[in-house]
Amino acid sequence: MKTDKELQEDVMDEIKWDPALSASAIGVSVKNGVVTLNGYVDAYAKKFAAENAAKRVKGVQAVTEKIEVHFGKGTKRTDTDIAAAALDAIKWHSNVPDDQLKLKVENGWLTLEGTVDWQYQKNAAMDAVKDLAGVKGVSNLIFLAPKTNVTKIETDIINALKRSATIEASNIEVEIRGNKVILKGKVRSWSERRDVENAVWSSPGVIEIEDNMFIGV
Repeated sequence: MKTDKELQEDVMDEIKWDPALSASAIGVSVKNGVVTLNGYVDAYAKKFAAENAAKRVKGVQAVTEKIEVHFGKGTKRTDTDIAAAALDAIKWHSNVPDDQLKLKVENGWLTLEGTVDWQYQKNAAMDAVKDLAGVKGVSNLIFLAPKTNVTKIETDIINALKRSATIEASNIEVEIRGNKVILKGKVRSWSERRDVENAVWSSPGVIEIEDNMFIGV
C-alpha cells in the first residue's frame, strides 16, 4: 500500500502529465489516502481534468476538490454571452432533449433545470456547457423522470455487472428501493467504480444511485 507521500507524488506527476493543466498552479495534499486539490485554473472544465487526474492514480481513496477558476482577460464573458452559447451548445448536442430543459446564468454560474428520461441525457447536458469560455461553475439540477415498471431492475443490473469485463461483479451488492439503487461492496479503482455506476444508470427506471462502495485491494 502506498504512503500518503507516495500518493501525493503520483498525483502531482499525473497532473503534470495532463497537457491541459498547469501543475504549478495546483496544490496536492494527501491524508489517509484522501487527496485534496487546491489552487486555480483558467477554465471550469480544468477543475474536472484535475480531479479526474487524481482519481486515475492507484491507491487514491477519495478526492476533495477546492480549485478556484480565475479567468484571464481574454476569457471573460457576460452572463448573456454565456447563456446564448449554452443554449446553442445544448441545441446542437444530439443526446440532449433541449425542449425539456431551461438554463440560467448568474455571475458566470450556469444552472441547468428540467426533466429528462435518462442519466446519459443529464450528463450530456453537463458536458455540452462545462467547457464553454466564461463559465465559473455549473449546477446540474435536471431531474430524471421516474418509471413505473421497476420489477426487473435488480436482475437486469446484476446481469449487466456480470457481463462487464472491467467489473468484479461478485464484490458488488445491489439493493433496490423503488427507483433508487443502493450499491455496496468493494471496487479496485475509481475507474471500476465509474463503470459500475454507468452500468446501473443504463437500466430503465433508475433515477437515483446511493454509492456506498469503497476502494480496496
